[in-house]
Amino acid sequence: MSNQKVNHQLKARVYRSTGSWYIIKNIAGELLQARFKGKFKIDAAIKSSNPIAVGDWVIYEELPDEEGIVTITDIEKRNNYIVRVSPQNRHHKHIISANLDAAIVMATIDSPKTSMGFVDRFLITAAAYHIPAIIIINKIDLLKDKHQPTLATWIKTYTDAGYPVIPMHVEDAAKIKELNALLANKTTLFSGHSGVGKSTLINKILPNIQQRTKIVSDWSGKGQHTTTFAELFDLPMGGQIIDTPGVKEFGLIAIEKSELGHYYPEIKNYMSACKFNNCIHINEPQCAVKNAVQEGRINVDRYKSYLQIIQSIE
Repeated sequence: MSNQKVNHQLKARVYRSTGSWYIIKNIAGELLQARFKGKFKIDAAIKSSNPIAVGDWVIYEELPDEEGIVTITDIEKRNNYIVRVSPQNRHHKHIISANLDAAIVMATIDSPKTSMGFVDRFLITAAAYHIPAIIIINKIDLLKDKHQPTLATWIKTYTDAGYPVIPMHVEDAAKIKELNALLANKTTLFSGHSGVGKSTLINKILPNIQQRTKIVSDWSGKGQHTTTFAELFDLPMGGQIIDTPGVKEFGLIAIEKSELGHYYPEIKNYMSACKFNNCIHINEPQCAVKNAVQEGRINVDRYKSYLQIIQSIE
């Protein structure tokens, strides 16, 4: 490497990560290939398997002897981030993306069937990291009559809990327009199981995405790992979406049993009326949450989900 000083220090946002290489976009709107050297001053409490995430704002240097490749030297403080259990180490977090205004979980009632537990784990994680969540129930045009009661139950359950719920099929122009209005001028994460139609929906929102994806893949794709990371795309109406690979399960990490009720809005509404401050709403006497379940003010399936998740927390 040359001993010349770097030209200048610049700011950019991370658009794609492949583990050791990144695509970043600077303030001038240029997409650049980047890598990082050395170790960053990262919050030790995060224990993340990835130091830089899509959505991060970073500082980079242009190296005069390496045309077209820049070096990331620092990460700006994150407004927030969302994590899941690291695929490499279940005791570590994997930061999916950072600096979000909203997070969408896409679910399907059938083909494939999304469990309420998967949706709830996503919603809990979003709440824990102070990110407003939206639920899209996709492929409603493919549902049979026998599925309609389940669809109605899901819509009522999550709407009653305070979440925006959008029943969707991708050929419904009015629904796409409604979604575009929600996405405008925000950075929004999309997540869900493989097969729920996430890519098809994103192609409707961004008709040119496939061409852009191919260009970036050819450019950055050091091969087989590129599909395991999130990617950020600019929206024509302002804002960005972050597409994530399909996930089989959404593992919670670093959430205590005593905290869990705070991440269910309908449970949180009743917690202050429980007799004991440390009530976790299972066997305690004079529990306002259990009373609300018995009286139908909290959906029983959501309460069952809460019980299953609290039992799974080590």
